[in-house]
Amino acid sequence: MAYSTRMAAALSGATVGQLRTWRQDRGNGPILRPELAAKPALYSFRDVLALRAFAHLRQDVSLQKIRKALANLKKIGEVDHLSGYSLVADDDSIVLVGDDDHATDLVKRPGQRVIATMADILQEFAPRAGVVVPHLLHPKQHVSVDPETQGGQPVITGTRVPFDAVAELMEDGIPPEKIADYYPGVTADAARDAASFALYVDSYGTGTRSA
Repeated sequence: MAYSTRMAAALSGATVGQLRTWRQDRGNGPILRPELAAKPALYSFRDVLALRAFAHLRQDVSLQKIRKALANLKKIGEVDHLSGYSLVADDDSIVLVGDDDHATDLVKRPGQRVIATMADILQEFAPRAGVVVPHLLHPKQHVSVDPETQGGQPVITGTRVPFDAVAELMEDGIPPEKIADYYPGVTADAARDAASFALYVDSYGTGTRSA
């Protein structure tokens, strides 16, 4: 599965500008280099999970501390894909939480208090003023993201119909009640959700270089 930069931003809560910055090597390596070698950049589902975790962290700690935490993560021998780690903000630091709930401070001191979990990362959250990032797996009531369906691209829930195919029909003037003529099983409400989600994704078409 492969997500464009815009879709990866929309699903993760990072801005397009942040993704660009986070790909850059500032001496200790990038925050995250997409695991798919492609130009323009394409992100995997695991990349999106990691980016979403960084967007959560960025609400509470500086980018400098995130870079320091990732550098220290490598120093202690943790070199797997970043989506496999639970990194959480704890009193202005970043903590690595293991499967046994053992916590290792990656910035300044040992920490035990966990304030974010994978469940939190999947949930709707607000990374910036005026921006609400939907649930990763259920961005709309009738739109779902499943790594096993259509390569992880958002689809109409319960179908394999890509949301953007429905949204494009509506952009062409097809009313939501008539979408079922083209895609049986896609209700008017599902079509409206597809169009709404498309507008949200399109809002990531441009982005600042915010870090």
